[in-house]
Amino acid sequence: MPVPGLPERLRDAGLRVTAPRASVLGVLDAAHDHPRVDQVIERVRADGVSISTQAAYDVCEALHRAGLARRIEPAGGPARYESRVGDNHHHLVCRACGLAVDVDCAVGEAPCLEPADRLGFRLDEAEVTYWGLCPDCQNDTSEGSSA
Repeated sequence: MPVPGLPERLRDAGLRVTAPRASVLGVLDAAHDHPRVDQVIERVRADGVSISTQAAYDVCEALHRAGLARRIEPAGGPARYESRVGDNHHHLVCRACGLAVDVDCAVGEAPCLEPADRLGFRLDEAEVTYWGLCPDCQNDTSEGSSA
């Protein structure tokens, strides 16, 4: 089902409106789990839109380049995408299952963290990833250790 406003957002970003682009952006808007491309494909196809694996990668990257999506790349894992852009938020990532969720900036405005020495750089963003175990994986770990 088409989501109101998606065609305008694509056009405003200088992108041609296509069913795969609108569907992928709709999936990213609805997602709270920062899906990998394979998860994006699964969700787009579940909405009845045909998309190839290569097209999904291309669309995700086009949305990223156009500023409509953010690509996060937790160490040791595949790239994930989200449509929350421009607010310099950070992420919590589960070491066990890979779940990635948003967490607002630690303190203040972008870049919200200051290095001890900028070495002449003009900073505009700080990317922080907090690592740990999500509640579900904590429960799995505690259940497994009591057996």
